Amino acid sequence: MYLADEAWPDLETYFAEESLAIVPLGSTEQHGPHLPLATDHLIAEGLAREAAERSGYLCTPTVNVGVSPHHRQFHGTMWVDAPEFRDYVESFTRNLTYHGIDRVVYVNAHGGNVEHLQEVGRRLHADETAFCVEWMWDESIPDLVDDLFEHNGPHGGPKETAMIQHLRPELVHDDRLDDAAEGGVREFEKYFAGEVEPEGRPPMVNGARTFYDARDNSENGVFGDQTDATAAKGAELFDAASEQLVQLCEWLADADYEALMPADHV
Repeated sequence: MYLADEAWPDLETYFAEESLAIVPLGSTEQHGPHLPLATDHLIAEGLAREAAERSGYLCTPTVNVGVSPHHRQFHGTMWVDAPEFRDYVESFTRNLTYHGIDRVVYVNAHGGNVEHLQEVGRRLHADETAFCVEWMWDESIPDLVDDLFEHNGPHGGPKETAMIQHLRPELVHDDRLDDAAEGGVREFEKYFAGEVEPEGRPPMVNGARTFYDARDNSENGVFGDQTDATAAKGAELFDAASEQLVQLCEWLADADYEALMPADHV
């Protein structure tokens, strides 16, 4: 069920019988020369809507702009500062609890949102308002991702490319895949392990991270080998991650609420 499509009288039964909401969140930021700025929020919304369709749980509208200042040097990237993002997410989550929701799955497809969604969940858990979890699609199926791609990457790489090829193929510039791989960091893990000579300063020095922005490491903003992506692989990723999300929602909906709340002081 998609909340925004419903008339308010038709939501009464859901709120009377269910207590879980699925909230998709992403970003509007550069994803290399080949993918749209909408990549993250398209993936988050696609997975959230699919899980809602399969399970019957409520899906809210998508939060399209996230914490993305580390991509600011690339044209069109949008972001909000972290404190405002946290406060906004906390505020609308408290709004959901007013209607009877007491557990939320944040379906997140942007790495820059992770720690902030977890902090919101901690706040709402501490005052026993709701139990909220942050879920990243690729972290739910790591073995499949590794099996499908030889050179993966955390941003604009083959897994995100494949997902958009599956979800919105008309937005993928397939003629730029070679340029994306050649102009970015193709062997991401070796690069950060110091096994690939960087053009500028190394990303890590004696355990300290030396960068703040994506462009410090990647000239075109991406990591991994995008030429390894296909729509068929994207469909496989999408189906597997959707099933993981449904199972998470079912577990959370069935959990005893008191057992989810903070333990007593020792």
